[in-house]
Amino acid sequence: MLEKYKKFLIVVAHPDDETLGCGGTINKLSKLGKKIKVVFIAEGSSCRFKNHQKNKNKILKLIYQRTKMGIKALKKLGVKDYTFYNLECGKLNSLPITKISNLIEREIERFKPEILITHSDFDVNMDHRTIFQGCLQSSRPTKKENKIKGLLSFEILSSTEWKYSKIFEPNLFINIEKEISTKISALKIYISEIKKFPHSRSIDGLKSLAKYRGIQSFNKYAEAFKIIRLFSK
Repeated sequence: MLEKYKKFLIVVAHPDDETLGCGGTINKLSKLGKKIKVVFIAEGSSCRFKNHQKNKNKILKLIYQRTKMGIKALKKLGVKDYTFYNLECGKLNSLPITKISNLIEREIERFKPEILITHSDFDVNMDHRTIFQGCLQSSRPTKKENKIKGLLSFEILSSTEWKYSKIFEPNLFINIEKEISTKISALKIYISEIKKFPHSRSIDGLKSLAKYRGIQSFNKYAEAFKIIRLFSK
């Protein structure tokens, strides 16, 4: 279904969300010659520290390292176009939603994507839900020249599956049998984010989810998405 579109904007909260959520699909689209841009709104590291001032230098080092990992993972997936805003993680919901949506609107105006891909509204992680809301608002079909033809959401291991009510219900499945090894390789680059099984954000967790979504769609491996809006071309 996505093959007929040319330009895809992926907006995520933190570096590694793009790989966990849709790394296989990104790699598939890249191999098809599609134009792809990934936007990271928050940095994903500072929220692990209670005293930011005391640990300022350590936090800056971790943000730098995670940015480097993000760039390397995107290269593995076939993406050269990206932006890091590095807003403070864990606190996106404390910002006016207009600030988030304005950043996304700016990216939409510059890149002019047909399809916007982002987080699920049913994640445990509040940053993820805030990014979803920002994408929902910034992609409203109010400007003909920047009209987004499709808005899709994905699931994130260690966040989406722990939302035991109002769960993620996908209605689009992308076969990633040929891309699963590249997705795993990209995730391994985020050495600070991978956990040991049975934690869901592990290599085994990633493969298990891809197999499960594959079973649902009669594929060996798949990624699942929820179509929020889709307008015919």
